[in-house]
Amino acid sequence: MPTDRQITANQANAQLSTGPTSETGKLRSSLNAVKTGLTGRTVLLPGEDAAAYTQLVESFFKHWSPEADAERNLVQALADTEWRLQRIPSLEMGIYAIGRLECAELFPDEDEAVRKHLVEAKVLLAYERQLKNLSLQENRLRRQREKDTAALRELQESRAAERRERLDVAAHNYIIAVLEDRNDEFDPGEFGFEFTLSEIEVRAMEIDPNLFDVYERELAEKRRKRLESRAA
Repeated sequence: MPTDRQITANQANAQLSTGPTSETGKLRSSLNAVKTGLTGRTVLLPGEDAAAYTQLVESFFKHWSPEADAERNLVQALADTEWRLQRIPSLEMGIYAIGRLECAELFPDEDEAVRKHLVEAKVLLAYERQLKNLSLQENRLRRQREKDTAALRELQESRAAERRERLDVAAHNYIIAVLEDRNDEFDPGEFGFEFTLSEIEVRAMEIDPNLFDVYERELAEKRRKRLESRAA
């Protein structure tokens, strides 16, 4: 999860250049984000909402619940990739906005309905390279997201498998304690296990469903004797 210092650094980097002030200049300058905003190290660009970015990152951490640095780094990378992917539609819209401004006076003798399509075609031809680059960057980001997601799932599945193995060891120790009639004295902490006694007991009964049959028979026998004594 990004720290306040990291967010501040991102915002500071974004403000190093104020850029052009005219509307056309601002729109044309936004094309730089096709390269710097989708491939650069700075996640936040000028004018972007740091709070929204932080909220997005927090939602990813809540969803994945990472443990250890390797998982946390992948979750952060996934959040950053998603932030960049969400930026792409506005970049595409900016490209077309630039083109429409530049082509606003073209084809004055054409019917308005036809002229509109001609302008759109002109924009597409004029900015074909930028639009193609945008599409390439989107595909690259999606591939990176798939790669990081697969790596994160592998780490978490491995961690879950290791936890199941430790739980099985604890459960087998508990089964031995039950068979030796000392389960009341069983302390998971003595084995270094991080599980509760309830978790261990449930797993032990999954491994050996008949584990407590002897106790149930003893209880049944005691109930039978009490009933017989009352009847007498």
